[in-house]
Amino acid sequence: MTDRDDPVQAEILARLAVSRDELRRLLDPPRRESEQGSQTGDHGDHAFPRSRTMQMLMGGRGLGVLGALAGGLFIARPGLALRLLRMLPTGTVARMLLAKSLGALREGKNASGGTPR
Repeated sequence: MTDRDDPVQAEILARLAVSRDELRRLLDPPRRESEQGSQTGDHGDHAFPRSRTMQMLMGGRGLGVLGALAGGLFIARPGLALRLLRMLPTGTVARMLLAKSLGALREGKNASGGTPR
């Protein structure tokens, strides 16, 4: 490279660093304390699922969307669906689904006027 290109390259690298910082700030915003508690629930930082995307999918509506996608995949390509199913940590997923279903049953009883335990 020539000496003429050094300032141009330095300017390009500086602009790239600024744009990387902006993207990092936009894609990974700092969590507020109230959000962090509601997203992870009683789970610690190392509980399943760790990513915010999976936490969103495993919450309320996301679980229905995930079920619809899984059903569609199973109908369209059963072999691929079964291979993907084998890759899941089944024990952890089963415990989580059981906890969610029991929690939904408890909320249903409490909302219908039943006596809480």
